[in-house]
Amino acid sequence: MKLAKIIAVSSSGSAIEWYDFFIYGTAAALIFNKLFFPTADPLAGTLLAFSTFAVGFAARPLGGVLFGHLGDKVGRKAALVTALFLMGGSTTVIGLLPTYESIGVSAPIALVVLRLAQGVAVGGQWGGAVLIATENAPPHRRGLYGSFAQLGVPVGLVLSTLVFLGTSSWLTEAQFAAWGWRLPFLFSIALILVALYAQFRLEETVAMREVKKEGTASSPVLEVLRKHPGNIALAAGAVIVVGAGFYLFATYLLSYGTTVLGMPRSTMLNAVMWGAVAQVPALLVFAHLSDRIGRRPVYLFGAVTTGLWVFPAFLLVNTRSPGLVVIAVVVALVLFAAMYGPQAAFFSELFTARLRYSGASLGYQVGVMLGGAFTPIIATWLYSQYRSFVPVALFLLVTALVSCACVVKLTAEKARELVPQPA
Repeated sequence: MKLAKIIAVSSSGSAIEWYDFFIYGTAAALIFNKLFFPTADPLAGTLLAFSTFAVGFAARPLGGVLFGHLGDKVGRKAALVTALFLMGGSTTVIGLLPTYESIGVSAPIALVVLRLAQGVAVGGQWGGAVLIATENAPPHRRGLYGSFAQLGVPVGLVLSTLVFLGTSSWLTEAQFAAWGWRLPFLFSIALILVALYAQFRLEETVAMREVKKEGTASSPVLEVLRKHPGNIALAAGAVIVVGAGFYLFATYLLSYGTTVLGMPRSTMLNAVMWGAVAQVPALLVFAHLSDRIGRRPVYLFGAVTTGLWVFPAFLLVNTRSPGLVVIAVVVALVLFAAMYGPQAAFFSELFTARLRYSGASLGYQVGVMLGGAFTPIIATWLYSQYRSFVPVALFLLVTALVSCACVVKLTAEKARELVPQPA
């Protein structure tokens, strides 16, 4: 029963947290340029909307630092619960925010501040959800157990896409622009309920309890930077293609398909939704495979194939055929799962228990910031300059090569201090 509660909190908390983070990206691609940057021309408005999207990524390493310190000093549970409350509150407030038409320039400023809070929250939540799962897993099943925390990405993406599909389908364009876009943000109040459940029903991990007995680090972040700078840097490099690939296919393609190719918004949202649905079993399969043959072979497979698939994916999307668009996105997100599935166990095994929250969070959040924050902006700018998808695809290929080099070089330490769940 204890394990069931751990998996439930880890997966449901991650799902709603990522739902909160993704609805912002979807809104930035579809509506925020009109609501918060209406004085700009369409291209400039899209770039500005994606810039506020990037702000959330810039704040994620800060969240990794703050919550890494809390998670390694006070406990995994305290850090996770605090991050869930912060994300649920900031996302709900976005749903109540007046637009540019109502309060002028204060609207985009407030939007940026709340996006910063989202970034800090998600930067801290990942480490807590991952360690709650992996530190309670049997040694030979850390990959599979860690993937339950990773399931939050596709499940959150499905939820965010379904909500936007529903609101944009049931409402007129005017209703959606006037108030319908707020509903997805207001639904995130459910995350506060998950945080309350975690606070009262979840126990601290065995590994963290052992760390407290032996004595925590005085400054976990500084210590992990001093002792493991190479692992942090290489882990960040390994994640670059994860961020770039995911947000190219799940966020930029929404804008590309609707504004460049003139396809209906529902076509692109459906493709992303089915890709996320297919990603759920793929994450579990690749994570389980990493328990059998190792993290690196599975991770490298995902990085290489993601970098290569981007070219045929764009060709399929350019046909404007709904079925081929779905195939392009589904294959892309399944290949992404080969990296994201094993990642929780892969990164947690790089650091000892007393520094694990800080080390894993820093490596992951810095890498996602570098790879994901600017991908929609870079892709939009590249297409505006060259009027071709080829430079955009080459950009993703370069990130894949960088990540492959980092994974090859990265030497994982044996996870001696990951304590299995007692029988």
